[in-house]
Amino acid sequence: MDIGIIFRIAAVGIITAVINQILKKADKEEIATLVTLTGLVIVLMMVIDLISRLFGSLQSIFGIY
Repeated sequence: MDIGIIFRIAAVGIITAVINQILKKADKEEIATLVTLTGLVIVLMMVIDLISRLFGSLQSIFGIY
């Protein structure tokens, strides 16, 4: 596994947290919630891609079709 994916996930989390705090200070709580959900969806898509690659590797290693 590449260490870069961990840094990408951390970067998305940091950016989401900063934008969330800025929007909450500006009394835009609904948009802050949407930004948080968007960050969560982005990270989940990254993780789902990693899991699909893992299962693909396992299928090729064990010859499962």
